[in-house]
Amino acid sequence: MDIKRAGTQPAGKGPADWFTGSVRIDSLFQAPEPALVQGASVTFEPGARTAWHTHPLGQTLIITAGCGWAQRDGGPVEEIRPGDVVWFAPGEKHWHGATPTTVMAHIAIQERKDGRVVDWMEHVTDKQYSK
Repeated sequence: MDIKRAGTQPAGKGPADWFTGSVRIDSLFQAPEPALVQGASVTFEPGARTAWHTHPLGQTLIITAGCGWAQRDGGPVEEIRPGDVVWFAPGEKHWHGATPTTVMAHIAIQERKDGRVVDWMEHVTDKQYSK
């Protein structure tokens, strides 16, 4: 058994290459080998969002606070709220973040494949972001 006490995991600012706006990433866990799963709590200030990206083994988001938006490539922008659980299939191009006027926080859970959990792509444009 391994207990990660609240406040003992590293937190950091979301890199500008991966995000638009102010984003905080709080690491929650990274299971040791042979497990592949890891998770983080991600908080988006109003207007903040990820760049387009994919996950080799998919991603689960559990919305914990605020109101946000998520979109898969070719689909509509969907509103997401606390208690919602979002699944992105392996290789599904998508983005997620806060609305222009509200914060949004979620727990992101994904697995490693060949040492990586995400493939980052281009930033979401303001036109793509507008609902």
